[in-house]
Amino acid sequence: MSLMNIFDISGSAMSAQSIRLSTTASNMANGNSAARSAEETYKARYPIFSAVQTRAQAAMQRGDFAANFAESNFATDSGMSVQVLGIVESNRPLQPRYEPEHPLADDDGYVFYPDVNIVEEMTNMISSSRSFQMNVDVMNAARSMMQRVLSLGQ
Repeated sequence: MSLMNIFDISGSAMSAQSIRLSTTASNMANGNSAARSAEETYKARYPIFSAVQTRAQAAMQRGDFAANFAESNFATDSGMSVQVLGIVESNRPLQPRYEPEHPLADDDGYVFYPDVNIVEEMTNMISSSRSFQMNVDVMNAARSMMQRVLSLGQ
């Protein structure tokens, strides 16, 4: 793997963590939003990540990875990245609360609230923030190594 690929991998990971941070912030912002019915209630959203090694995986699925390894330069150009497969909604049960005076109460006096766990969301926020920072550190280390390699010829 070349040092240039490190920037692509870390960049895709940083992008994925930004999406995770954004969905976490949305979950926290809407954690106390009330709704008249279960269908209208906000449901927490979570991104699904996947590590992708496109060219090498395709060759392995075809069964010719070992035969074509030397001629196709998989070791330096494997197309590795982090991909966001999608954003899914939580299937946790909602929190119906009996609040007959609430303006959004249904005919039975219930208001529906999302089941967003603020502690879990804060943990997700800290985790995504640290993952983002670690990828920044990886990029800085790769940049530093590239600068050292260039200075060897002097």
